[in-house]
Amino acid sequence: MSVRIGVFDSGLGGLSVLHDALQMLPGASFVYYADQDHVPYGEKTDDELRGYVRESLSFLIDAGVDAIVIACNTATTVATKGFRSTLPVPVVGMEPAVKLAIDSGMGAIGRILVAATPVTVAGDKLHVLLGHVDLAHEVDLVALPGLVRFAERGVFEAPEVLGYLAGEFGALDLGAYSAIVLGCTHFDYFRMAIRSCFGEPPRFFNGNAGTIRQLVRKLRAAGLPCGLEEDIGPLCLSDGVGFHERVTCYSSGRLLDGRQMALVSRCMEQLDRVGRLCRTEAVR
Repeated sequence: MSVRIGVFDSGLGGLSVLHDALQMLPGASFVYYADQDHVPYGEKTDDELRGYVRESLSFLIDAGVDAIVIACNTATTVATKGFRSTLPVPVVGMEPAVKLAIDSGMGAIGRILVAATPVTVAGDKLHVLLGHVDLAHEVDLVALPGLVRFAERGVFEAPEVLGYLAGEFGALDLGAYSAIVLGCTHFDYFRMAIRSCFGEPPRFFNGNAGTIRQLVRKLRAAGLPCGLEEDIGPLCLSDGVGFHERVTCYSSGRLLDGRQMALVSRCMEQLDRVGRLCRTEAVR
């Protein structure tokens, strides 16, 4: 029996989690829900976000998923804890990979920069996490809401993106950072653009793999198949192979049309490029 997993995000950022999940869980199928009617989440109020999350999770439950990944750090910040106990399926949220970056020892080389949305940067959840793990005060925070809008348009490395990053990074001593934590799933698309702003390329961290491993633990605890049963190796998802057969995509409850699916394909192609960069950096 194939497990059916719902992946929810405010928009197209959660495709970065889906991209990894398709490769890590080759026996699973997916329902991807992008709440594009209300993106960007990072500039909404907590009450608005709770309403959006409630509606989106209800849709996924009605779609018959066995588990849900809230592939959105902002939604996780304000809503996951309150909804998890009320739903009939396991729910896993995102958390910025601050502990992973600190445990890697990168703080001994330079400072760690956490990039996220304004809601995540200001939220109690991140600051509680920092209070537990950033004991040496190695971490700085920066909000980059503009990257969400660029991602939703499929614009990843254009001059306007580089200009935006230069402006937002202008007050920072970029030479002081050895690592960047991508605290918004939309930000994975911009690794190359962010990297170009630094003289010495920083090491990147995100919470994708850790979130998927937590999903596997939750599925096993519930007695459900986890999708690990088949090993098919790395996929190139931008050509549609292994995607259309396994993923159904919705935008705020509506099936994506041809134009929207073309944008999804462009996003998956960018994530393939990001994946190649990650593999290159890993063997250095």
